[in-house]
Amino acid sequence: MALRGNHASRGYTLVELLIVIVIMGIAGALVVPSFSQTGVLRVQSAVRMIVSDITSAQSDAVAFQRGMGIIFYDEPTGPRYVLAEVSGNRLDPDLDRVLERRLTGSEFGECVFSAIGFTSNQVVFDGLGGPVDSPGSATPAGTGFIEVRGSGLTYRISVEAYTGRVTVADVTPSGEEGGESGS
Repeated sequence: MALRGNHASRGYTLVELLIVIVIMGIAGALVVPSFSQTGVLRVQSAVRMIVSDITSAQSDAVAFQRGMGIIFYDEPTGPRYVLAEVSGNRLDPDLDRVLERRLTGSEFGECVFSAIGFTSNQVVFDGLGGPVDSPGSATPAGTGFIEVRGSGLTYRISVEAYTGRVTVADVTPSGEEGGESGS
């Protein structure tokens, strides 16, 4: 004699399945936009790194009481820059290199230098941390800048004349992702 129980095999009802699908859809709708922001965050990371290296060059110039500079290169393989010590009246990225950064690939949101507004594509600090016209010069440099573009945004990093104050502004043209605002 076989025992029969009152336990019927129970599956999920259509209502339960629809509730789970709706919840997963809502969660997906919240997560997907955050994934699309990773390119923007990567470009901002590149901007922060450049600002950090500019201020580091300026701090080192003051700490070691000798000129420091950064040379920016906009190359077909991607943007890069070299931080180097000033030797006499020259800034030699091969002999006096302290640091080289390449901002290539998806790690930095495929960013590019869209404009370089420094004399000879370089910013040079004297032993007091002030920006100067050229290596070994005592003539103060005017305000210079570099623009970094990627993921639909453009950021301008400026180094002010005399003080060397570094500022960043979002200069994305109207109609693109970021709009115009300063920071």
